[in-house]
Amino acid sequence: MRRAATAAAPLAAIAGASVRISALLARMAVAIAAVVLVVALLGAARAQAADPPLQLDVTLDPATRRLDVVAEIRPQVAPPARDFDFALHPSLRIESASSVGKSVPVTATTRRDGLQGWRVPVTGSAPVRLVYGGVLPPLAATLDHREVLQALPPMSAPEGSFLSAGSGWYPQPAERFAYRVRVSVPAGQRAVVPGRLEQETAPADGTGRYRASFDFPHPADGVDLMAGPWQVRERLMPRGAGEPVRLRTYFPATLDAAPGLADAYLADSARYLERYARLIGPYPYAEFSVVASPLPTGFGMPTLTYLGADILPLPFIRATSLGHEVLHNWWGNGVFVNYARGNWSEGLTTFMADYAYKEDESPAAAREMRLGWLRDFAALPRDDQPTLREFRARTHGTEAAIGYGKAAMVFVMLRDTIGADAFARGIALFWQHQRFRTASWDALQAAFEQASGRSLQAFFAQWLERAGAPQVRIVRATSAGAAGPHGIRLVVTIEQAGPAYALRVPVEIVHAARSAELRWVELAGPRTDVELVLDSPPTGVRLDPDMHVWRTLDASQLPPILRQWIVAPAPRLTIVSDDAAFRGAAVDAARSLFERPATLIAPGAARAGTAPVLVVGRPAEVDAALARIGAPSRPSEVAARGSAQVWTTALAEGVPLAVISADDADALRALARPLPHYGAQSWLVFDGRRAIARGVWTAPGTLLPVQSGATPTR
Repeated sequence: MRRAATAAAPLAAIAGASVRISALLARMAVAIAAVVLVVALLGAARAQAADPPLQLDVTLDPATRRLDVVAEIRPQVAPPARDFDFALHPSLRIESASSVGKSVPVTATTRRDGLQGWRVPVTGSAPVRLVYGGVLPPLAATLDHREVLQALPPMSAPEGSFLSAGSGWYPQPAERFAYRVRVSVPAGQRAVVPGRLEQETAPADGTGRYRASFDFPHPADGVDLMAGPWQVRERLMPRGAGEPVRLRTYFPATLDAAPGLADAYLADSARYLERYARLIGPYPYAEFSVVASPLPTGFGMPTLTYLGADILPLPFIRATSLGHEVLHNWWGNGVFVNYARGNWSEGLTTFMADYAYKEDESPAAAREMRLGWLRDFAALPRDDQPTLREFRARTHGTEAAIGYGKAAMVFVMLRDTIGADAFARGIALFWQHQRFRTASWDALQAAFEQASGRSLQAFFAQWLERAGAPQVRIVRATSAGAAGPHGIRLVVTIEQAGPAYALRVPVEIVHAARSAELRWVELAGPRTDVELVLDSPPTGVRLDPDMHVWRTLDASQLPPILRQWIVAPAPRLTIVSDDAAFRGAAVDAARSLFERPATLIAPGAARAGTAPVLVVGRPAEVDAALARIGAPSRPSEVAARGSAQVWTTALAEGVPLAVISADDADALRALARPLPHYGAQSWLVFDGRRAIARGVWTAPGTLLPVQSGATPTR
């Protein structure tokens, strides 16, 4: 309407010329005004159509934990339904509800999963306006790494606020939706929401409020909001002809002051974004931020990662975890997971991030990671092994071993099967076809089939639908003949426990006169005789020495690792100290380590069962207790080092035994939080909270001798 007034003003200035001209100009003014009105109405209609389904005006005061929200929602309500059902956290009270300027009733419905249900009537596509607020729960700063994976309430405190997408702090209009969020926090705070930062204002004098607006135009399954007393650093990353990517760190002052830390995160973020843009396709967003969390989180969200402030200074976070979370902007946040059909995202991200970095480091490092996945799997109870199709999210060690380890190994085997070039084409095709869509394992299979030109139905079916792993072993190897034009015939007999898998397995052949060689063989039944022609006499054979196949390892490849205690269904605990403070710290450490409650037993009862036992005490008490029960003594790897030592062993009867030897209760408390992160290790030495040494007991596997001079039988 302002354009109409501006256009008519000069016409009125010449109204005294003549009646005819005045009339003509008057008609022109009316016509122009009508056209401008139509254009304005069309523009308003477009703006209204462009409004996202959810718009939030948020005011948060962490000091008082007060949250106030004005929400405008365009709910997706399928006819003939005439009500919008939503849920909010019980700490939030609805003050008013309206639609098209008129008040509408709000009805409380059932309470489910800790959230209060609500219902309001809707009229066609008209938006609903809700005004609500309340005092949020305090920040639960003592949560451990497992607890933050559970459903969290919206939490607030001056040191940090986290309103997670599933916490019920906003009404969700649909399963997936675009959104716009405007947020206001006190001057000493900053706030961030996944999406494009449209604008922000920060008070220069330390008073007033910080305000920012974020827009997320793509389908999202939720809205996360984080706030904290952060210092913000920014760098723009050029990307060809497109707009640059805004890179940011949101760090508390002490972390921001660490020399070079924020700059290193900005540089490494750019490096990872460039890496995955080359491998997959262009980065789908305009922002990427590293946000410090007061909780032990490791979350990847569209346009940002929310990482625990305590671990951000650790070098391995930038070397591995950061890249993992960056990659989730493609897998999980750029292509959505069809959880009803299984979560492929964590396995593919582990393969293209954590595992790929090990491949960059060395073949030995990559082999060690594959071996770690198989050892983690072997530590699982036999009756607690879901299929890969059943994996949804990681809440404990069993799910991590399947959804991360097994899934990543499936991609290792797939690349070995179709070749690296076809695999790379499949990744690019999957992204091109599924960008901002919900995809399943089936869509991945289709992309790799298109890239390789072959059916992969049998491959995906056996690895996704079957629990457990193949049990494969070489039972016999015989050779005949001599070096010459016809070569030496080697027959290797390989057996599988039924029902058999269709496998492509490497066999190492050791020669007396030259280095070993690797041959890949095809297996399809419970027993296969593989005939190979060699040019040099073989002395021994070994199955899959570099762990390229998901399988059940034999005992010669399975040293005890802490994962066996972490996931044990009925762990046992013995505390060999009478000091009350130490015993309390020991109970807390065991509770942190085990995923299930432990039974407290006397030291002498360790032999009276088969379940894993954890022995906790001070050094002299531990050494004396081990001698009394006939357990192996303290290994040299952990002797006289650090403030606490942890190692795994076994009693003569085969009972798994782990030991925590700590100087005092403080040393024991210090290791309680980090210890569960070292499930793949056999032994560790701690200096306070820091692991200064660690390792896995040697278990090279068995080399089966070849029976030479015999006539191979088929």
